[in-house]
Amino acid sequence: MANLQTLFHAIASANDEHKLRLAFMDNVGEHFGVQRWGIYLTDEQSRLASVDVAGVPESLLERYEQVGKAVDPVMRYVVERHAPAHEELVLPPGGWKQCDLYQNCCAYYDHEHIMTGPIVGSGQIIGTVHFARVGHTPAFSNDHLADLSALCLHLSACLAMVKRSPQQFNSPLAHRLTPRERQIVELVAQGLTNAEIGAKLWITENSVKQALKRIFRKLEVVNRAEMVARSQNVLTA
Repeated sequence: MANLQTLFHAIASANDEHKLRLAFMDNVGEHFGVQRWGIYLTDEQSRLASVDVAGVPESLLERYEQVGKAVDPVMRYVVERHAPAHEELVLPPGGWKQCDLYQNCCAYYDHEHIMTGPIVGSGQIIGTVHFARVGHTPAFSNDHLADLSALCLHLSACLAMVKRSPQQFNSPLAHRLTPRERQIVELVAQGLTNAEIGAKLWITENSVKQALKRIFRKLEVVNRAEMVARSQNVLTA
């Protein structure tokens, strides 16, 4: 099992939101003994801004949004109390396999146990972290909840810190692009397609296309290669 203090240190060492998400994704799965996990962050308008997941089928994300989210008792607990929870904490004995979330969503993807924690800022939830165990695995324990509570504290504090310390870009071009547009440029530079960027940012492929058109105009370029070359200083702190 990965050391929890090592995970805290990796998160604290991140100096921007992207690195913070990577630190979480790269280190958390082993500690909690999960096969699927993810981090979801929202923007200032409480809209989903970024999604990073491991081992989670895209169809599961879609099904959860369609039929699972509205009946998720664990998420409801997290939202109401700003505290982490797993299914055995919020449901009576034997209630998990009978609840709508399991029967209409989780059962289709072998999600046998789930646990969710909040990331908070300015008195509201600004993100969540999700864990799932598949197959014949034990349920999450109270120790896991305690560890997740500590992890969410670190994530909340570190995210607040990086948001208070905006990057200082070397180029005046930076001021032409919104944070979301800079995020899209960065993903293009990593070689992702429009469809992959859309899935990564939880937006439609058409939204990515429209954003790229705006970026091209702002940076006065005509294709993706020129955009990446011209924006190098924009993406460099």
